[in-house]
Amino acid sequence: MSLKNTATTSKSRPKGSFSLAARILVVQIGLVTIIVLLISAASYVTTRNQAHDFAAKRVLSVAETLANDPFIIGTLQGADPSPALQKHAELIRTTASVDFVTIMDPQGIRYTHPNPGEIGKSYVGSTKEALAGNAHIEDFVGTLGPSVRAVVPIIDAENSIIALISVGLTLENLNIIQLAIVPVILGAGVLALGLGALFAYMLSRYLHRATLGYGPEELRRLYAYYFSALHSLREGLVLIDGKGRLVLHNDQAARLLGLPPAGTLRPMALEKVGLPETIEELFASGRRVTDEIHLTQDRVLVISQQRAMQPDDSIASKGRWPLRRKVVTSSLGAVATLRDHTEVQELTGELESMTTLAEALRAQTHEHANRLHTVATLIELGREREALEFAVADRQESQRLTDEFVQAIDEPYLTSLLVGKAAQSHERGITLTMSASGLLPKGALDAKDLVTITGNLLDNAFDAAAGSELRRVWADFAADEDTVVISIADSGPGLDTDLLEEFFRLGASSKPVVPGSGSRGLGLALVRQAVARLGGSLEVDNDAGAIFTVTLPLQLNRPFAQRR
Repeated sequence: MSLKNTATTSKSRPKGSFSLAARILVVQIGLVTIIVLLISAASYVTTRNQAHDFAAKRVLSVAETLANDPFIIGTLQGADPSPALQKHAELIRTTASVDFVTIMDPQGIRYTHPNPGEIGKSYVGSTKEALAGNAHIEDFVGTLGPSVRAVVPIIDAENSIIALISVGLTLENLNIIQLAIVPVILGAGVLALGLGALFAYMLSRYLHRATLGYGPEELRRLYAYYFSALHSLREGLVLIDGKGRLVLHNDQAARLLGLPPAGTLRPMALEKVGLPETIEELFASGRRVTDEIHLTQDRVLVISQQRAMQPDDSIASKGRWPLRRKVVTSSLGAVATLRDHTEVQELTGELESMTTLAEALRAQTHEHANRLHTVATLIELGREREALEFAVADRQESQRLTDEFVQAIDEPYLTSLLVGKAAQSHERGITLTMSASGLLPKGALDAKDLVTITGNLLDNAFDAAAGSELRRVWADFAADEDTVVISIADSGPGLDTDLLEEFFRLGASSKPVVPGSGSRGLGLALVRQAVARLGGSLEVDNDAGAIFTVTLPLQLNRPFAQRR
């Protein structure tokens, strides 16, 4: 897509549309700001109350200490205590950092005051609690303004109240003390706001990369598009994460691999899914393949796989649709597509069977032409009797072979295959010895699977016997009431039993690869797959060559008749 189209796409986004990360960033910063303001306000109120309580306790402590001061008690008992008490009170006021120390008689007449002009006047405040013998703390507006003060009675040795003492701090000075704490609270609030904004920005950057800069509406549309595309594909789609777990698959993949319905599987380790061995190994490796053939129990699958990569987030930072992504840098796992080639493979097998029959007919045509020339020459030489015997003997041998298998194996596809293989072996110079016993009821086994098993085993036997000295292949078919046993043997070098399992794996073969012949190792894998579909067993042995024995249960319970 051109840059012009890219720009057009970006402009098509709604004006004022923000990405999910931007929205979360704004919300988080707003939330952090509100929280910081609330916490700061609560801290200020708490600090103010604590400062007020601390001031109240301090003035009470100073007042109680002075109420028990022997100098003050002794001076109060003199004739004119005011001058001495005023001097002492001012010293205490300065030393104790309080705003006033007022000593008064029980009637409230002041002996001392920070403002000497107020001495001799009545105390402004409550003295009722103090006159009752109790210490009292209050907020009151006096001659010095609003203040927090403590009023304590002064008691002599005879337990009589001889005076009262009031110690206080003005609220103006208390507010100054409280305001000194405000910068600390504001600094802590600004720091908290900065840290919160930083973390919110870091989170928004992560979300920006994770969502590629899309907004919620765009993400919802993308999910709807991808979900629809995922489940509408005719190919199977499987996603494996970097930890080797199956995390996503569509309906077609569930059908092909026997997985749970799409959307119901949580991330699961591959070894717990129950995949065929070769497919599990491919998914776990994450290697890149194109159109690699794999076999399940009843299917031939063509699988392509490549790494699932995360796109570069540079496009997200510009708020664009993902049309100009740079080179991917991080892997998320692997994505595999699966195509069902079972029917194609079956058609290929049928085509190969027809090709075999065509080659057999060509060989027979060539051979019969030679024989006709021989008969014609014998007649020209006047040896009609030898010509007749030669022609009758040839016809009887062909008819015997055909009648033997038609009577014992009432399966036209298999019979045609065997007749063709007989001609093919003759053309290749291989002696094929075939025998049959019992009766295979018509329709007792799937004809396509029988052709697959017999044709591939005979082809392998021909290839093995072609390089041997004897150049012989034996094929035997034995049927009884419940089973049919197919035995194929050759005079070749045999198979290494230690590597037997490898020969049945896709792509493995004991035969050399001929240039231009295509891939090898599919025949035995298809044989085992067909045997498994029919519920049979396959055994391999060596006796001067390889011997393959296939035992298949009959699917129909029909009367058995021995061949006569």
